[in-house]
Amino acid sequence: MPFTEIKITGARQHNLQNLSVAIPREKLVVVTGPSGSGKSSLAFDTIFAEGQRKYVESLSAYARQFLDQLQKPEVDFIEGLSPAIAIEQRSTGGNPRSTIATTTEIYDYLRLLYSAVGRPHDPVTGELVKKQSPQEIVDALLAEPEDTRLILLAPVVEGQMGEFRDVLEKLRRDGFVRARIDGELVELETPKPIRLDKAARHHIDVVVDRLVVREGIRSRMADSVETALKHGNNRMCVLIGDPQNTSAPMREEVFSTNFGNPKTGFSLPKLTPRHFSFNSHLGACPACHGLGTRQILDPGLMVDQELSLKNGAIKPWNKGTPAVQVYYQSVLKALAAAFEVPMDRPLGELMPDFTAAVLNGTGNRKIALPGKSGGIVEKPFEGVIASLNRLFEQTESEATRKRIRGFMSRRKCEICHGARLKPEIQAVTVEATDWPASKSLFPGLGIHEFAALPIEEALDFVGKIQLTKFEGRVVRDVLREVRMRLEFLLEVGLGYLSLERESGTLSGGEAQRIRLATQIGAGLAGVIYVLDEPSIGLHQRDNERLIATLRRLRDLGNSVIVVEHDEDTIRAADHVLDIGPGAGPRGGRLVAQGTVEDIMAVPES
Repeated sequence: MPFTEIKITGARQHNLQNLSVAIPREKLVVVTGPSGSGKSSLAFDTIFAEGQRKYVESLSAYARQFLDQLQKPEVDFIEGLSPAIAIEQRSTGGNPRSTIATTTEIYDYLRLLYSAVGRPHDPVTGELVKKQSPQEIVDALLAEPEDTRLILLAPVVEGQMGEFRDVLEKLRRDGFVRARIDGELVELETPKPIRLDKAARHHIDVVVDRLVVREGIRSRMADSVETALKHGNNRMCVLIGDPQNTSAPMREEVFSTNFGNPKTGFSLPKLTPRHFSFNSHLGACPACHGLGTRQILDPGLMVDQELSLKNGAIKPWNKGTPAVQVYYQSVLKALAAAFEVPMDRPLGELMPDFTAAVLNGTGNRKIALPGKSGGIVEKPFEGVIASLNRLFEQTESEATRKRIRGFMSRRKCEICHGARLKPEIQAVTVEATDWPASKSLFPGLGIHEFAALPIEEALDFVGKIQLTKFEGRVVRDVLREVRMRLEFLLEVGLGYLSLERESGTLSGGEAQRIRLATQIGAGLAGVIYVLDEPSIGLHQRDNERLIATLRRLRDLGNSVIVVEHDEDTIRAADHVLDIGPGAGPRGGRLVAQGTVEDIMAVPES
């Protein structure tokens, strides 16, 4: 027979006074009472701890070694427990790769959406790029005027150094007769072998076929296009002659069955969800590796404007062996002499050009600098920043790296501008009806721009996305999941946050409500959820939404136990436990339980 109650007998955890209580299952239960009365001791340290401990004990020994083992609470007996999940009032970890979108799994669905129906653009020109089928390429070539001469080429080497004897030999063995090498058409079968400069970069295109546009060549054209695409790795070039002027140079057009812009040579591989992940090398910005920020040396942390050069104004040069200190001082003396500035005046009083030269170097201007092995060397000074950057990259000492990091600060990545993704992935967009024009080159929003919207606006955008009938069928379930999770975040009062917000920057209450929304999206049933004052910091309107969310969690078939002082939440509960009557040793007892009316009828409550 299934349990209808969680029965607790003899709970003595912390200040609980041998408490015995029966709590109805699959109800919204509020545990209330004065601060320090033992509410959390009952909800978290007894019910959650024992539910979690028993669940972990049911797993294999192998699985248990990876999980934290909770201590058995001070209690005689508990029955009717289910696996328990605690949603506490604490902020999340500081992992910079964790955002609201990744925590709630919305980003996983967005990656599916953009890889399926996103429209790629050339990141430089903003033009829409599309892939062509071999049939479309054939149709485009046959649309040329009659008697137009065509030379179909397959690129096999593009801008690489080497002699490529093996490539040319393979082309000969495969039956090809001609190739275009560095822009010049040559015969592959020659008495003398073709010799290329191995130190130069070369372009080699093999000639697949030569045709004249006229009736009856479609079949041959289709075969030649297939062959060219096969040898050119889905790309091919066509030289097109002018039928009216046979002596005019032939124009060149590029075709590809990949996403690409033949005018600029830009191309994209087949897009997959991994291309939209800033945690994958396929999508992450190569400069910041998907973090959106980079640690760079900060001039403000490297100098002390109050100190003189003699007394350590250049902070990175204040440490080191006595010999190193002497060398740094002699370098500063040489620079001060070259710029005619005193060594004993505060750095802030010296001309800005001198400080800039110390930090960034003197460019082409040569300075009489001391040599590391003695003597004087006339050469430009590279600057403290360049010197430290080089040392940071080359050193194998973690202590040295740690010291240099002390002079660094995080700045927005100058390549991806904080979007975390490669420029070509940022240029893949989804459009919406009646949506304001994007400030970027491309219509619609990229995945990073969508994640930057407040959740309220993001939900509005999802409802307006433009799709063809076929695309709508493909991503119907994906859009439903995104919409549902955004609605959950809105229900718990987080419509003002953006999906790109780092989890580590959230307040304790925001982080708790994010986890609450995630749990609703998970759709678990038969679980005990224990929450710690989720209403803290909420506006009255959002509080009503939160209560509706807790009820929804209960209606899924879960037991929801909330530690709470908020009157609205108490009144909305199916069952209330009043723990008290005071704090510390004066608490830990069950003062009253039941409905709100039952509690109000007890004078001690």
